[in-house]
Amino acid sequence: MTADAPSALTGLKPLSRLDHPREMIRQFTPNWFAATMGTGILALALPQVPNIGPALKPIGEVLWFFNIALFILFAGLYGARWAMFGHEARRIFGHNTVSMFIGTIPMGLATIINGCLAFGIARFGNGIVPVAHVLWWIDVAMSLACGVLIPYLMFTRHEHSLDGMTAVWLLPVVAAEVAGASGGLLAPHLTDPHAQIVTLATSYVLWAYSVPVAFGILAILILRMALHKLPHESMAASSWLALGPIGTGALGMLVLGADAPAILAAHGLVGVGTVAQGIGVVAGLCLWGFGLWWLALATLITIRYWRAGVPFNLGWWGYTFPLGVYTVATFRLGTTLNLGFFGIVGTVLTVALAAMWLLVGAKTLAGAWRGNLFVSPCIATPN
Repeated sequence: MTADAPSALTGLKPLSRLDHPREMIRQFTPNWFAATMGTGILALALPQVPNIGPALKPIGEVLWFFNIALFILFAGLYGARWAMFGHEARRIFGHNTVSMFIGTIPMGLATIINGCLAFGIARFGNGIVPVAHVLWWIDVAMSLACGVLIPYLMFTRHEHSLDGMTAVWLLPVVAAEVAGASGGLLAPHLTDPHAQIVTLATSYVLWAYSVPVAFGILAILILRMALHKLPHESMAASSWLALGPIGTGALGMLVLGADAPAILAAHGLVGVGTVAQGIGVVAGLCLWGFGLWWLALATLITIRYWRAGVPFNLGWWGYTFPLGVYTVATFRLGTTLNLGFFGIVGTVLTVALAAMWLLVGAKTLAGAWRGNLFVSPCIATPN
């Protein structure tokens, strides 16, 4: 027992698995921003639960503030890595997998921007809307950049194979449609009609910039799984990532379609706005049905993985955001169509999302405390 005491005490020390505390900075990767995506989408989903949403809104607001703190912390750590270990940090662009997670940065920021509208207006007043608008344009720029530059690196620098493909290929591409859906939520809060239509038009472009490419990747992913079966257990959560572009695509069509009549009518395009609204409802409903198929498939795949035992890694945050955005799209369909069925389904999905967030959050906190989650594969694999 005496011999075990030092090891037990070591386990209580923060970052005990690292050679030096600065390794937390040296080994920090964008994967961590997936935690801001999962936390942010749970915060946004809670107030939308039918009947009890107002009671859950304070919890959502706390999560939103917590998410802002997380994002600032992660941005600081990642910025410090580039400042202190820039020669190693730039290796991310040559890594087949880690480079994909650059897309989590703008997507994490998008949840904070949406929180400005869901919680910030009530807390701080309409003065927060211009702040959200500026942040949204920053998010748009980052989404456009990673949506084309990372695929460019895939085509020119990375080494990929069909049997090694996973749904993480979606991450840099999907950021643009997340920004597009966020623009749909932002546009009605802007007071300038010109700013409204610019935001609306940009959001439609972002949706088109992302969704067709994402669905092309999904088609290849289905072929890959049919030919080569499931990916390695370390990528178990990646089966849920495909639900992200489907849910976000549905949500984007719904919110943009809802914005279109009033915004376009102010610019003499009443007929176009009415058509856009109808297309939004039909497209949202169809994409939700596609998402239902993938939700069922991902659930079966997850059960198979978990029965065999799956080691924890930061990829587990992939269980949260895709489920969360599909949940929010479900709630939006319920309010758009005035059908209680979607409210019930959304509530069940919110419970599952909250449970998964608690599980993954607890494991992440424990791993961060020990330091074993701070691992940068791009350092171990020279480029």
